[in-house]
Amino acid sequence: MTPGARVAAAITVLDQIRDGANGEQALTAWARGSRFAGAKDRAAVRDHVFDVLRSKRSLGDGDGRTLMQRLMQRDGVDIELIFNGIGHAPEPLRDEERAALAQPIVLSDAAACDLPDWLWPIWQDSLGENAQPAAHAQQARADVFLRVNLRRGSAAHAMAALAQDGVMTEPHPQVATCLRVPDNPRRVKTSAAYLTGLVELQDASSQRAVELVGAGGRILDYCAGGGGKALAFADLQDGQVFAHDIAPQRMKDLPDRAARAGVSVQTVTTAQLPSHGPFDVVFCDAPCSGSGTWRRTPDAKWRLTPERLDALCQIQKDVITQAAGLVAENGVLAYATCSVLRPENDAIVDAFTRANPEWSVVLRDQALPGPDGDGFFLCLLQRKNNL
Repeated sequence: MTPGARVAAAITVLDQIRDGANGEQALTAWARGSRFAGAKDRAAVRDHVFDVLRSKRSLGDGDGRTLMQRLMQRDGVDIELIFNGIGHAPEPLRDEERAALAQPIVLSDAAACDLPDWLWPIWQDSLGENAQPAAHAQQARADVFLRVNLRRGSAAHAMAALAQDGVMTEPHPQVATCLRVPDNPRRVKTSAAYLTGLVELQDASSQRAVELVGAGGRILDYCAGGGGKALAFADLQDGQVFAHDIAPQRMKDLPDRAARAGVSVQTVTTAQLPSHGPFDVVFCDAPCSGSGTWRRTPDAKWRLTPERLDALCQIQKDVITQAAGLVAENGVLAYATCSVLRPENDAIVDAFTRANPEWSVVLRDQALPGPDGDGFFLCLLQRKNNL
C-alpha cells in the first residue's frame, strides 16, 4: 500500500469509530477485509488511527478525513502529497479544507488535554498540578517495556540476546527487571529471547508494583487477567503462586506462558478459592477505567461515561472486600488499578478502611503516565494488630 492508501484506510476506520464502532473491532474488520495489506500496512494504519484517537479533541475533532489532515499538519507532513487522489489515496484537498487548515483551533482546557468535558474536573481533582502533564503524556505513543525472567537469565543476557535479533533495549532507571525497547518493538515477539521465555511483555509500572509488594509465602493474583503479575511474582520467589479471574478464559494462555518462563503458577476457579486460601498476599488489580494506560488504548478514553465509571467503582468496592476475606491473619492485601482517578483509587481504599477499621494502609503509591511507564495505583493494607 502507498502512504496515501494507508491514510485512506485510516480515514475509513476512523469514520466507523465515529459512528460507534469499537476501535479494535473496526481495525480487525478492516484487516480481514483487506487481504492485500501486509503486516507493515496493517501496522501503519493502526498507528494512524491510534495517533488520532489519542489527540482527536486537540486536533479539532471531526470526521476521519479532517482528523487525518490535522494529524499530518501537526506532525509536519506535506498534506498535498498524501491527499492527491492518485490510486487509492484520498481525494485532493478542497479549497474550504485548505482554508480550515489555515485557521488555528481554539481549545478549552479539557480539549487541549484530550479529555471529555465531564471527566476534566475529576481528572484535575485527582491529579492536581500533575493534571495537564499526565494528560499530555497520554497524547503520545507509549514505549514498549519488557520484563526479564531472572530464572532464564540476567538483564545483560536478555539485552545481548535481543540485540542479536535486531531489538535494541536499555535498562529502566528504577526497575531492575525492566528493559525499554526504543526501536523495533514489533520484532520482540519473533525474537529468540521472547520465544524461549527470557523476556515477557509487561509495562514498567506493573513490574514496579510487583517489586513493591515483594515476594514471600503463598501469593494470589486475584484479578489475574492474562496472568502477567502472577508470572512476575513466580519469577521472584519459590513459594506458591495462584492466579484467579472471574472470567477463567482470560487465563487460557497462562500455563503455556508459565512453562515458557520456567515458573509454576496454579490457576484456581472462584469456587476453589476457599479451599486454597488463606493467602499471605492477595493482589487485586481491579477492573478499572484504564485511565493510566489510555495512550495504549485511546479508544477506551472516549467510550468511558459517568455511568460506566460509577459501575466500575462499585465493582472495585466489591473486589477489595472479597479479596480481604482471602488474606491470611498476618498477610497483605494489595489493591491496585491501572487508573489515575481518585474515585477508583484513594476513594475506594478510604471507604474500605472506614467500613473495616481493623485494616490499615501501610503504603500508597501512584505512578503517573510518562516516559518511565503507565499510570498505576497501588495500596498495601494489613490488619492493625499485625502492624
